[in-house]
Amino acid sequence: MFKKILIANRGEIALRVIRTCKEMGIKTVAVYSTADADSLHVKFADEAVCIGPAPSSESYLKISNIIAAAEITNADAIHPGYGFLSENAKFSKICEEHGIKFIGASEEMIERMGDKANAKATMKAAGVPCVPGSDGVIESFEDCKKLAKETGYPVMLKASAGGGGKGMRAVWKPEDLQNAWESARAESKAAFGNDDMYMEKLIEEPRHIEIQIVGDSRGKACHLSERDCSIQRRHQKLTEEVPSPFMTDKLRDKMGKAAVKAAEYIKYEGAGTVEFLVDKHRNFYFMEMNTRIQVEHPITEQVIDFDLIREQILVAAGVPISGKNYTPNLHSIECRINAEDPFNDFRPSPGRITTLHAPGGHGVRLDTHVYAGYSIPPNYDSMIAKLITTAQTREEAINKMKRALDEFVIEGIKTTIPFHRQLMEHPDYLAGNYTTKFMEDFKLKEVIED
Repeated sequence: MFKKILIANRGEIALRVIRTCKEMGIKTVAVYSTADADSLHVKFADEAVCIGPAPSSESYLKISNIIAAAEITNADAIHPGYGFLSENAKFSKICEEHGIKFIGASEEMIERMGDKANAKATMKAAGVPCVPGSDGVIESFEDCKKLAKETGYPVMLKASAGGGGKGMRAVWKPEDLQNAWESARAESKAAFGNDDMYMEKLIEEPRHIEIQIVGDSRGKACHLSERDCSIQRRHQKLTEEVPSPFMTDKLRDKMGKAAVKAAEYIKYEGAGTVEFLVDKHRNFYFMEMNTRIQVEHPITEQVIDFDLIREQILVAAGVPISGKNYTPNLHSIECRINAEDPFNDFRPSPGRITTLHAPGGHGVRLDTHVYAGYSIPPNYDSMIAKLITTAQTREEAINKMKRALDEFVIEGIKTTIPFHRQLMEHPDYLAGNYTTKFMEDFKLKEVIED
């Protein structure tokens, strides 16, 4: 087992990893930028190393600084969390070259699954259902036009190197195709330095349902059930739940088997997520694979009483998995609390938290790195907390979330708590009747504060 793990991340995920390491008797090293000197992950780690100034390009994304921090503290493993370098093939390789275990996917696996076109081809070969469309990168607009006609409108253009909704365009009719092709390529080039595009059939009334998997070094994989991540804004998840209200036992069995087949076909090692689009007829199609821990992993942990970070560490240390597949025994919901103003187009709201009262009680979990007096820097993702409620039924979990949101007080900045309060009252959400298009019609009601 590892003696010391460096966490190459910040905020609540860094703190989350530190807590599990402490329970396992493993020493921890926090890294931080000058903007994060007062973050709780820095305070609670056994050691902390400043790796640069506030811009992530000069700190959390600077591989040489992180490797140097690992070497001077004698860390024998690095946990990358999510975001930043968690799916960076070069970082995984450099860790290996320096004799430091990367608690995540190998260079080969990240490269294989990180490019969406290659990932889709791999999944097709594995026998996993894929959305109809191009077999790889589209070479020219003429090929694009021909393929769109063969696939049938509507279609979705996607950047091969994309993520976070960048370089994506839905096209409903032929006359809109060229403009979508040009604008998507330009956006992808600007965001990723790569304008390769591929195409898929646009799935109508889609739900975004992902399957959590874990694979070990012996080529064995298992699944830990699903998460419904359909409530999104500009392709960014806002809330997630497990089980999905759209799920049936038959569909879970089929999707779980497909995800395990995908993981074992590529001999995947570590925790990962196989993401699917599911249409209104419950047909499911491979969308992408995330070769890291997900933001929303706590809800899976809650419904099956399982520490996913602990499992990541054990697998990285060569311990075989049990091979057991899991089904949820409870219902769990996560609301992402962002430092954003939901009444002003979710504009970021960095600044100093003057007051913070955390919700509590049975079935309430709060993952956060902030506290009263903490100043949220403007340099990073705006998520400051994850509020999770767990209960016997979906209705009870929603009612518990309403109560927890009412207890959750954060002053000094704007947050998305008011949005989540209104979401928990929305008839379609309460009925479990939502798709990835839900936010297009959601109207936030202005609230006059006392």
